[in-house]
Amino acid sequence: MKAGKKLSLQFLTSLLCLMAVFLASCGGGSTAPSNGSTASDDKQVLRFPVVGDINSFDPATVQDTDSNFPIQAVFTGLVTLDKDLKVKPQLAAALPTVSSDGLTYTFKLKSGLKFSNGDPLTSADVVYSINRAVAKETNSPVSYYLSLLKDFDKVNTGKMPTLIGDSLTTPDDSTVVMKISKPAAYFLQTLSYPTSYVVNKKIVEKYKGGKSPWTDHLQEGAGAGPFKVDNYNHSTGIKLVRNDNYYNAKPKLKTLNVVFYKDQDGMYKAYQAKQLDFAYVPTSSVNEVVGKPDYSATDVLTIRYLSLNFLAAPFDNIKIRQAFALAINKDTIVKTAINNAFVASNHIIPKGMPGYNEALTGPEGTTTQGDPAKAKQLLAEGLKEIGKSALPSLTLTYYPREQSYKDAMAQVVSMWQSNLGVKVNVNTVARPRLLDLENATKNNASLPMWQAGWNADYPDPQDWLTTFFDKGSDYNQFNYGQNKSTAAPEQVKVQEELRQADVTQDQTARMKLYNDAEQKIINDVGWIPLWQEKVHSLTNKNVNNLKLNSQQLIPPDDWSNIYMSA
Repeated sequence: MKAGKKLSLQFLTSLLCLMAVFLASCGGGSTAPSNGSTASDDKQVLRFPVVGDINSFDPATVQDTDSNFPIQAVFTGLVTLDKDLKVKPQLAAALPTVSSDGLTYTFKLKSGLKFSNGDPLTSADVVYSINRAVAKETNSPVSYYLSLLKDFDKVNTGKMPTLIGDSLTTPDDSTVVMKISKPAAYFLQTLSYPTSYVVNKKIVEKYKGGKSPWTDHLQEGAGAGPFKVDNYNHSTGIKLVRNDNYYNAKPKLKTLNVVFYKDQDGMYKAYQAKQLDFAYVPTSSVNEVVGKPDYSATDVLTIRYLSLNFLAAPFDNIKIRQAFALAINKDTIVKTAINNAFVASNHIIPKGMPGYNEALTGPEGTTTQGDPAKAKQLLAEGLKEIGKSALPSLTLTYYPREQSYKDAMAQVVSMWQSNLGVKVNVNTVARPRLLDLENATKNNASLPMWQAGWNADYPDPQDWLTTFFDKGSDYNQFNYGQNKSTAAPEQVKVQEELRQADVTQDQTARMKLYNDAEQKIINDVGWIPLWQEKVHSLTNKNVNNLKLNSQQLIPPDDWSNIYMSA
């Protein structure tokens, strides 16, 4: 990061110009033209679906897109990402000033900030919230987003009680000062993740150790976002209402009903029955709706992939990992199971992200069609290395978001059977259960193989590579680098390369380091990427200006433009 009094946006501008091109090519999110006059206030009600019950309503622990949707509506932080994924001030009055060494960030808050219940929101609330996300007792699976803060490791492991007064200070009620451990071009972007969002200490502490979590009492005024919680029913959904204490332009909607569904198939049927104003379209139904006036497609920065645990036999053998990767024809799966709604991919970093490497290949130089013959050869060589003649039956665990995911995983399993002669059983679980299993497999072999997905938190390769493959990262659940495979020493070097890329100021050199690391990770089958997604959706003609960004979210201030027509 360049030295100076004000945070230079030169880096972000050059980085995100690629994003602007990408987003301009999208379907534009979900929107509908205005169809008459604005509806009366009592009719300003939007029904929006998520998969629920959500896994978390706590900004300090949220991991998934469905949980993140209501969190983004109820809570905000110092900064946010707008519809083009550009960093903009939110609770902060402006972007921070930065010390000449790039290690100290000073934020000034907007004046008159309040929580939704009218309690004043000050710098003390900001540092309390961030420190809470880092604290060992919170046990956040996503505290890693704040790992750049000086002494993060000490507080996160309980060796030091708090960051407040250390790397987090409050010279006055409107000033927050943060100190980080090393200059990093992406630090401000990490603060757009909910781990930095501000919660009302009074509510959190009131229910600490109680019979029910504080997130069951959000209606008492826990957040400062554009909406506040009116009711949270763990079975049916969340009723949000306009927050009249919101510090920016207030939502035109009076009520936002976040409705829970088991999967996208259920959402689609509910929309057809006029029970929703917006719905995601299952990939099997995309051809039915393309061209209709309420249909829209949005390119998103989402990769679906398979994870093989490096600590679980037989996936501690690189050749066996490569065999499983090369046995899959992703083109066939996308064409048949996914109905060509997505794009087959060998990439970790998706197309449209800075750092996307057009020249990247699959293991052994393969394309998305795989190579069954080479897969058989690699399996035979791997079995010889581990002294076995065949593999036992294995289990693939996944969450079936819709029927096409079941069809896709069935094809993957069939290809492993036909191309490798390996029987793989499937274990389908609910999303919260899969998240628990993933979190529990770090540093152990408890979950050998699973299917997952990742959507960009911010437009930087660090969010895809260091976040997943660095030593100690919360998301390195497949134990890349810290394992007993023959490739482990080289993987440790890749982790060092990633950390070097994170702090490299020359952006051309930085992207080259990430590209090199990504290819090495793919060669060792750190992931088996399957496809890059699009969001196919339907929106009621009476909904105006509803647009998802490529994170599948609505920036907080965009709610002031969304309204219902009569």
